[in-house]
Amino acid sequence: MNMETVSPNIFVEDIHATKAFYEMLGFTVIATVPEEKNPIFVMMTCGSVTFMFQTFASIENTLPLINRSKGGSLLLYIKMKNIRAFFEKIKDTVTVLQGLEKTFYGATEFSIQDNNHYMLTFAEDE
Repeated sequence: MNMETVSPNIFVEDIHATKAFYEMLGFTVIATVPEEKNPIFVMMTCGSVTFMFQTFASIENTLPLINRSKGGSLLLYIKMKNIRAFFEKIKDTVTVLQGLEKTFYGATEFSIQDNNHYMLTFAEDE
């Protein structure tokens, strides 16, 4: 057995705001359900990274395990190229939690908070 990818399905309150936030980061919509105007589910990609976003309302009373207030104990770690240029492009339009820095394991990283209070860490092996 050889697993190839993971695509998290992230539950959100406001799918339109989430779509707009991730488009600002360079993601594009590849699928919506049921339609683009009023979706309850959106799949977005940027390079080989895929995120799925789904409204809490769409699963109401069907999956009680899925609940949270805001954010939570989830960090999405995204490896990329040209991290410094990307940081300069978005740093003034997002909430930066940790600026560019070199880690003890050799990666250059920075972390932001998305509009749903999830933490995204972008990393490049420079």
